Amino acid sequence: MSARSFADLGVPSNLVAALRDMDRSTPFPIQADTLPDTLAGRDVLGRGKTGSGKTLAFAIPLVARIAGHRAPAGKPSGLVLAPTRELATQITATVEPLARAAGLRVTTIFGGVKQTRQEQALSHGVDIVVACPGRLEDLMRQRIVDLSRVEVTVLDEADHMADLGFLPVVTRILAATPAGGQRMLFSATLDNGVDKLVRKFLTDPVSHSVDPENSPVVAMTHHLFEVSGKDDKNELVRALASGTGRRILFTRTKHQAKKLAKQLTAQGIPARDLHGNLSQPQRDRNLEAFSAGTARVLVATDIAARGVHVDDVELVVHVDPPAEHKAYLHRSGRTARAGSEGTVVTVMTPEQRKDTQTLLKKAAITARPVAVTAASPVVVDLVGEVAPYVEPEPVAPPQQQRRAGGGHAPGRGRAGRGKGTGQRSDGAGRDGTARGQGAGRGQGGQRSGQHRQAPSGGRAQGQGRPQGQGRAQQPRRRATRPAG
Repeated sequence: MSARSFADLGVPSNLVAALRDMDRSTPFPIQADTLPDTLAGRDVLGRGKTGSGKTLAFAIPLVARIAGHRAPAGKPSGLVLAPTRELATQITATVEPLARAAGLRVTTIFGGVKQTRQEQALSHGVDIVVACPGRLEDLMRQRIVDLSRVEVTVLDEADHMADLGFLPVVTRILAATPAGGQRMLFSATLDNGVDKLVRKFLTDPVSHSVDPENSPVVAMTHHLFEVSGKDDKNELVRALASGTGRRILFTRTKHQAKKLAKQLTAQGIPARDLHGNLSQPQRDRNLEAFSAGTARVLVATDIAARGVHVDDVELVVHVDPPAEHKAYLHRSGRTARAGSEGTVVTVMTPEQRKDTQTLLKKAAITARPVAVTAASPVVVDLVGEVAPYVEPEPVAPPQQQRRAGGGHAPGRGRAGRGKGTGQRSDGAGRDGTARGQGAGRGQGGQRSGQHRQAPSGGRAQGQGRPQGQGRAQQPRRRATRPAG
């Protein structure tokens, strides 16, 4: 690390004090290299590996530049673009203490949630907006936000935005900011069109590359474990998850992440899942449980490979090897952050050996394959102390039925049109509550309480409610004639 202090680099005293309160008293290399230029108002292109301290490297000059420039409603002075909700949230958490010290207001904008609160924040006036491109462009089209007064624009994880197909949207957003404003672009790599953004929007940028592209973190230890089959893999993953420290397990699919988190929790290892099928409140709750320590394990897809920063993650496990080497590096970067040490384990089967070794070679990772089981000494040493068993929280029983075999729900509901019986196999209505079996209308169907049938276009009176079916609270209606 650099011996120079933030004050030596020209950081204002109020921000130095805020950094001290954040336990950030000594700048990391990328901060020490970029701050003299960014504080002077230069456009900067910064490149550094994940966990290198890029967020503070742009947050400090962003806040310092617009301090004292209070923004009117809907017209922010500072803008940070991030590819994912998680990264946007993490950036906001880093920027807010500095902004408070400078008397500035910050808000976060992303999709997947109602925009009402975001509209309200903008209408009250915010100085810095941290946003995902899609929702921000939506608000621009609705004329809820105006970027014409932006003095500083930051593009973080530009290469990931390119991977996600955001570059056209990002280009339109950057074009809506003043050409004379300061612009900073931070990215691990400059491929997939990121260089075009640099040429179009950065003016005489100063380039800072603290680490070679795709360089691994020195403080990481990498292991490559080979298992013989599915059962051995499951046992190994459970063992790796059983330690006392925080660990993140990466899977390829959302279904696998959800399933594995449930399995571990049922086995006494509190775990939460994080993937694209969750709503934003669910993501926030699960990440908060992991950050607070009520869940020691986070099972995630690549949605958490960037932007999720939780202190003291001691182990990252690639339950499924990623598809390409950049994903490996970003997944692995959730540990050994900001100078801390960390361990990374990749689990593979014999069929995956060739592709996995090719991936590690591209990532410049040297790790010799070792055939293991959950009881192998190298695994036992790696896991260390096993955490105590935690009794899983009881699952609330389903609502008891009022009558055997049937439901009793308020209001009128209608079963799905089934062929032949007209009964829903799940007994669920449109509002998600339980419905009486066969309640409502269907082709050739029955109605609870009336049970009229109309075979061959005719109509016949049934003999009351069959035994075991529920009573539907709805007015008597004529039975629907079957098609044909």
